[in-house]
Amino acid sequence: MSMQLRVDHTTTYDYDGKAVASYNQARLTPVTTTDQIVVHSRVEVSPKPWTFEYRDYFGTHVTAFEVVDPHEAMTVSATSTVQTNRPPAPPPSLTWEQLGEREVADRWTEFLSTPEIVLAAPDFEQRAKQVAADYELPGEAARDLCAMVHDEVEFVPGATQAGGLAAAAWQQRAGVCQDMVHLVIGGLRAVGIPARYVSGYFHPDADPVIGETVHTSAHAWVEWWDDGWHGFDPANNVEPDDRYISVAYGRDYLDVKPISGIYSGVGTSRLEADVAIVRLA
Repeated sequence: MSMQLRVDHTTTYDYDGKAVASYNQARLTPVTTTDQIVVHSRVEVSPKPWTFEYRDYFGTHVTAFEVVDPHEAMTVSATSTVQTNRPPAPPPSLTWEQLGEREVADRWTEFLSTPEIVLAAPDFEQRAKQVAADYELPGEAARDLCAMVHDEVEFVPGATQAGGLAAAAWQQRAGVCQDMVHLVIGGLRAVGIPARYVSGYFHPDADPVIGETVHTSAHAWVEWWDDGWHGFDPANNVEPDDRYISVAYGRDYLDVKPISGIYSGVGTSRLEADVAIVRLA
C-alpha cells in the first residue's frame, strides 16, 4: 500500500518592533528516497527575501534566505506533496562484532558521538547496556530500547524546550518526541550502534481518510544502522509506515531545526507554527 500526502507547514514570527535584518536556513523540504517521492514542493517567505538552495552535509534540502528590509513580522510557508511507499524493514542482520569493524564504526563515526544533548544519564546508560547484553543482534536490542523509552517516558507537550537535554527528560520521565528520540540515540550510541535523528511529518490517524485535513505538528523519530538505516518512532512505538514523511537527517535536533537563524533590530519575538496534513490518495 502507498499514500500520497500533502503537508502545509506555516511558521510566523511577530517582532516587538521592527527587525532590520534576518538571516535564516529552512529545512522544510522533503527529499526523494527509496521510500518516498516528492511530487511537488515549495517554500515561500514574506516579506520577499533573497534565497539560495543547497544540500547540507547530511543530505537535507536547505533553503537559505535573507530579509534585509525592516519588518514587524515574517511568515515562512512550506507546502509539499509526497508519495510514500515504506515496506517493512528487513529483520536484524548485523552482529555486535560487525558493528565494531572499521567499515561501520569509521563510516558512521558522527552517529556514534555523544554530545550533551543526547548524552545518557548514568542509570539510563546502564539500562541500555543491560538491554544490549540481552540480545544476540544489535537490531533486536535497538527495538527493545525504543519500547523501554516509550513505556517509561510520558508524552507531555510543553514538558521540555526545543533543544533540551535527553538526561533531563529521563529524570522527569516526561517529554515530547524530540526527547524520546534523543534518549534512544544516546542509549544506542552508548552501546556502539550508530543512530541518527530524523525530522519530518506523521499523519496521526491509523487509516487516514482521503481529503480530510488534520492539524498536527512536526515529528521526529530515530534510525539506526543495521546494514541499512532502520527507523522506529519511540513516541508512538511503531515502525514508520506510509503515514510518515522524512524531511531532514542529522546527529540530533540541532542539525535538523525546521528554521534557524539570526535577526537584529528588536529584542524579542513570538513564534507560531501550524502543520496541516491531508491524504490525497
